[in-house]
Amino acid sequence: MSDHNPIYHLKDAYFFEVPKPLWRQNWQTLDDVPAFLRAPFEAEGASMPTVEAFNAAMDGKILIPQPFGTLDSLYEKKAGFCISKYMVLELLLAGILLLVFTRLAKRLRSGEPAKGAFANLFEAMILFVRDQIARPAIDSHDHGHDDHHGDAAHAAHGGHGHADGGHHDSHGAPTLAGAGGPAVTVHREVHDGDRFVPLLLTLFFFVLGCNLLGMVPWAGSPTASFSVTLALAGVTMLTVIVAGMLKFGFFGFFANQVPSMDLPLPLAILLKPMIFAIEMLGLCIKHLILAVRLLANMVAGHLVLLGIMGLISAAATYSMGLWATVTGISVVSCTLFSILELFVAFLQAYIFTFLSALFIGASVHQH
Repeated sequence: MSDHNPIYHLKDAYFFEVPKPLWRQNWQTLDDVPAFLRAPFEAEGASMPTVEAFNAAMDGKILIPQPFGTLDSLYEKKAGFCISKYMVLELLLAGILLLVFTRLAKRLRSGEPAKGAFANLFEAMILFVRDQIARPAIDSHDHGHDDHHGDAAHAAHGGHGHADGGHHDSHGAPTLAGAGGPAVTVHREVHDGDRFVPLLLTLFFFVLGCNLLGMVPWAGSPTASFSVTLALAGVTMLTVIVAGMLKFGFFGFFANQVPSMDLPLPLAILLKPMIFAIEMLGLCIKHLILAVRLLANMVAGHLVLLGIMGLISAAATYSMGLWATVTGISVVSCTLFSILELFVAFLQAYIFTFLSALFIGASVHQH
């Protein structure tokens, strides 16, 4: 960029002479720009740029239209409800997920087996969330024997005839009668975790999509924002509380937070209130950690990439040979680390969903 470009002078003066916090504190309009920042423009007889050009020169950001609020320099909110880039990306991701799964649901609703790479990929991921996350983490392991009876046990209860030749046993399990053969009971086991599969699928694919957006140039990962991860953890916590209250009642949910202990009454009066307070604090802390864990893992990867790429700029002040060597090593390192980030994007989506399922499972089972 030419040294005679007023934007260049302004950017150079800003980065080397004006601390950013002081700038954000004092700058409101172009008329409030300090005199020493105006000097490069006035010396060359140039006029001050527009607010949009000035912001672009300062931070390299594209300002998002704000129909519901007003920005105060760059991207900080001044008044009203302001829209951030992460909000736009989340809405875009929600639209993509809605489009993809609406199409997939229509195909699966027909009853036909999955065909093609698209349907098989998502079917495998959906079954993984259901069979490897929801059911193991939430299902109760103390089912009665009635849930696992074989065909002989169901047949012993007898059945009621139907016009179509099929039967249903007294427990409602459908039976099919072959041509001249014995009735065969078709038993479907009920899983507690299946009720929460839609929620867990939404969390998994939304977190995964947000993580993968961080691999797209000029986009960014919304899960690198604490407000996003905190909101996702808040959804899990709300589900934990509501599901527990629906299972045990309002007071039963809080009573269930204290593990069952056979204590003498005086000792129980002393210890159980303290245990209850610790458990309630732990309920909040573990969901806060759920948000921080996702945030830290996504931010850490971006910071490492930034540090590696920053070595190229640092080496540019030395010899050309050193710069070329550092650049080659940095590019290869960033490529390999980006592959690792791709793996981490899937891993963190799985961990967030699995921990959410564990927390929900703990809330709907007696301690």
